[in-house]
Amino acid sequence: MPSGKRARQQRRTAAATAPPPVRSKGVGGARARQASPRALAIAGGVVAIVVIVIVLGVVLTKGSGGGGGGTVSASDMQGLGTTGSATSQNALQGATEANDLFKGIPQKGLMLGNPNAKVEMEMFIDVQCPFCQDYETTKLPTIVQKYIRPGKVQLQLRPWAFIGGQGSQSFSGRLGLIAATFQSKGFEYAKVLYDNQQTENTGWLDGRMMASIAASVTGLNLAQWRADTNSSASQQIADRVDKLATKLSLVGTPTVLVGPTGGKLTSVADPAHEPTLQQTEQALDAALANS
Repeated sequence: MPSGKRARQQRRTAAATAPPPVRSKGVGGARARQASPRALAIAGGVVAIVVIVIVLGVVLTKGSGGGGGGTVSASDMQGLGTTGSATSQNALQGATEANDLFKGIPQKGLMLGNPNAKVEMEMFIDVQCPFCQDYETTKLPTIVQKYIRPGKVQLQLRPWAFIGGQGSQSFSGRLGLIAATFQSKGFEYAKVLYDNQQTENTGWLDGRMMASIAASVTGLNLAQWRADTNSSASQQIADRVDKLATKLSLVGTPTVLVGPTGGKLTSVADPAHEPTLQQTEQALDAALANS
C-alpha cells in the first residue's frame, strides 16, 4: 500500500491530466442506476427466487458491518484493542498526521475551534465524495493552521449523505464520524477517513473499515464509539444535517459557507465546483475584516 503522501501525489497527477472536475449530481443525478428492461421482463418464478436471495442476503449480513447497513458489529472490532492510537499496528495511513493537525484545538460535537470566534465556516461533506477528500487533505490543513488554531474562526462540520440513495454508505459511513464527535474526535476521524478513501459506491466503507478508522484516532474509546455509531442519537444528527442541506438548497459537496458567527453565511464558490483554497481564504479574510 502506498504511503499517504505518495497516494495523494498519485491522485494529484491523475487529476492534472483529467478534464476539469464537475461535482457529482448526487442522489437522483445523471449517474443514478436504472433498472434493466430485460430484468423487469423476467418470469415470475425467477423473480421470486431473486427476492428470496436478496432477503437471505440482508438477513445474513445485517449487523456484520458490510454494505450500507449503518451498523458496526462486534466482529468488526476484533483485534483493534480498546482505545484508538495513531501509532498502533492497527493505525491506517495518515493517522499520525491527522491526529497532529487537530491536537490542542477545542472540539465540541461538530464544532472545531474557539466557540467565541466571530467568524464561522460551515462545511458540508460526503464521506464518499472525492472532491471532499481533496478539500480535506490539500486545503483544510492550511485553513486550520491559519485561521482555526489561532482562534479567529470556528468550523462547523456537516456530514451530508449526498452520493447514493437511502441505504448507501454515504448514509451509513458518516455515522462513525458523527459518533466520534461524541468524544470530541470527529475531525481526526474525518481526516483519517479521507486519507484512506476509496472509489465511491464500491462498498469500501463497511463496518470493518469504519472500525479501523476509529482505531486510528488517538484516545477514542472504541466500545463507546461502536455503541454511539449504532445509536439513534447519531442517526438523528445525520437526519438533521440532511434536512439543513435541503433547506439551504445545496447542490453539491463540498459546500463551504462563511460569515459572522450566528449570522448569514454565504457560499465561497460556485455551487457546481469544489471551492479553492484562495476562495476560502478570501471569504474568511473578508468576514474577519467586517467582524
